[in-house]
Order: sequence, then structure tokens, then C-alpha cells
Amino acid sequence: MTKRRLPKPSELKQILRPKPIVLNPTERRLAGAHTIADLRMLARKRTPRAAFDYTDGAAELEDSLRRARQAFRSVEFHPNILRGVSDVDTGKDILGKRSALPFAFAPTGFTRMMNHEGESAVGRVAQRNGIPMGLSTMATTSIEDLAAAAPEARKWFQLYVWRDHKAGEDLMNRAWAAGFDTLMLTVDTPVAGARLRDVRNGLTIPPALTLKTFVDGAMHPSWWFNLLTTEPLTFASLSQFDGTVAELLNQLFDPTLNFDDLDWVRQTWPGKLVIKGVQNVDDARDVVKHGADAVLLSNHGGRQLDRAPTPIELLPAVLDEIQGDAEVWVDTGVLSGGDIVAAIARGADAVLIGRAFLYGLMAGGERGVQRCVDILRAEIVRTMQLLGVRTLDDLKPSHATLR
Repeated sequence: MTKRRLPKPSELKQILRPKPIVLNPTERRLAGAHTIADLRMLARKRTPRAAFDYTDGAAELEDSLRRARQAFRSVEFHPNILRGVSDVDTGKDILGKRSALPFAFAPTGFTRMMNHEGESAVGRVAQRNGIPMGLSTMATTSIEDLAAAAPEARKWFQLYVWRDHKAGEDLMNRAWAAGFDTLMLTVDTPVAGARLRDVRNGLTIPPALTLKTFVDGAMHPSWWFNLLTTEPLTFASLSQFDGTVAELLNQLFDPTLNFDDLDWVRQTWPGKLVIKGVQNVDDARDVVKHGADAVLLSNHGGRQLDRAPTPIELLPAVLDEIQGDAEVWVDTGVLSGGDIVAAIARGADAVLIGRAFLYGLMAGGERGVQRCVDILRAEIVRTMQLLGVRTLDDLKPSHATLR
């Protein structure tokens, strides 16, 4: 028979170690988030459906987004052993400047609709962590206000060329004067994609308090309180608009956009130029010939053309065509540090994240965005160590294959 005894007080002390009490509810909530998926669940609980779905959704049947995520899930890593990886360097040169991590915050529209702290909070996190941030033409914080909120951050401006070139020229001049060093010209939006979640939710800018949203708002009173007690939503590019998202986008986007417009942007903008929304090899080659410093392989997060090419799968063919004449970046479907490492291993010069940090913003404002960075950084470091690489330059395509 098993001999039993009473445990000694010293033995009980070793196992009875309650967690420290965290008084701040936001910090307590975020402490339980260990993945971007955890942040997404928190965001969904804390944000009205229309605002959450604007971030979470994609176009039509959402196949483009689903395929992009599945492509990253299908990556198979091939680690090396006995490489000595106690210290790893996560830094990456992006367009001639060092980033502490191999990713940047993508430009996102209507960000203060997700959380009242908006782009300024994102900028402060970018500054604190030494990574770049893109500000959208459809941002809800002005160029100048972001520059004031994050003066030391590396800032990029994303531009939609409108029918009125004068408006675009004014935005470029303002961005350059405010210290933005890179312009991201988006070229995959001749018209707005069919984002059916927004249509079904009746999403308008600014959000309208209909019976449906009133009922939903009763479940998210803090979101409505913050929206109504802070400055009204304004945009980097226009003072106000009253209508649906699709109506706004179709009013601004220019379906006549062509390579002559690209040449005009290249001549007007004095800094680095990134073409965002490239989806085939021929276009990648052509935009580089017209002066692009980087090509961003992107299907707009799956929010424009459904069943569009998947950037991570398109990457090798574009790299073969470009042959180092410009940097090649990717976005869409990136939800972990492992995804980022896989993209870098397959040859990407940088990775842009959008939904990942927006989930953090919805979950806990600036602290939530910081939690997103902390999660991704830890995952990047761990993945590098398990792959047996000490720097990102040590990564090779053989480390990450698509099954």
C-alpha cells in the first residue's frame, strides 16, 4: 500500500503561487491574449458588429482572404540544428533604413472607428518599437496630427490617385512636409470591391444610430461612449462624408488610373515609391520600369477582387522577374510571427500587417497594438531559434516550402 503523509508548509508554499492581481481591466484582459487569434476574439467581444466586420471581412465569398491564410498554414518549415541561437537579430533593412522587426503596420482606413485612439496610438507603438507605419488616404487622423503624435516614427503615406490630381498633389506635399519618407500608391482599386458584410450591416461613415445599431450598441456601450465623446471622425484626405463606405470609395477612386498617372506620381513625389496591389509578374516588372522602389504583392487583404492571386504564392515568380531591381513585399493573411518568418524565408524584403494590429487596437487601444507587436516579436524570435538561424538574412527558401 502507498504510504501517505501530510505535506509540509514549505512544500505547499512552492505550489500555492497565486497570480499577481492586475487592477487595470485592459491590462488584465490583454494578459490573457497569447496569439493574434486571441486578440481577434477580444476584439469581437468589445466592438460593434459593423465596425468589427469592416476589419474582419473581405469581398464577396471571401475566398481571396481564406486562400491567403490557407497558404501560410500550408508552409512547412525545415529547421537546421546545432547552430547556436541563444541570441537572434530580428532587424531588417527596408528601403535603406533599419527596422527592428521585419514587418510594418499597413495603412488602414477608418481606424478610429475601430477604437477612438486610432492612428495616433498605432503611430506611438510603431515609434516605440522601431518599425514603420503607413497612414492611409482614408485614415481618420490627419497627416499632421500623426506626425505630432509620433514624431520619431518612420512614417509612410498611402495614396489613392483621385480624378482630381490636384487633391493628390496636395496630399503628397503635406506628407513630405510632415516627414513621411515613402509613398505607397495603391493601384488595385479602380472601383470598390463588394464587401458584403458592410452592405448587410448597413455600415456608414460616420456610423449611424439605426435601430439595429442601437441594439448592438447596447452590448458595446463603451465603444459608443468613446465615439461620441471624442473628436468626430475626420479624414486625412477630406473633412467629412455622410454615406456608405462603398459610396465614399467609388466617389474617390479613379477607374481611369493608368501608367501615365504612375509617371506623374513618380515625378511629383521626391521620396521612395512603393506600388501597392500588384498581382502578377508582368505588372511587377512594368511598375519597376516606371520607377517603383518596391513592389507590394497584395490583393488588398482580400477586400477587392475575390479569388485574386495569393501574394505568398506569387512571390517566387516576381522575385525571379525583378532580379533585385526593387524590393518585393507581401501582405494579406498574416496572423503570426511564423507567417512573417515564412515570407522572409521565401524572399520577401518586408511584410505588412493590417488586421493583426487592428484586432489589438479593438481589444485594448494602444496597449492592444503593443500586445500585438509583443506576440509577433516573440513568435518571430522563437521560430528563428527553432529554425536554427540567428539573423533574418540567414533564412533561405529551403527553410519554408509550400506543400
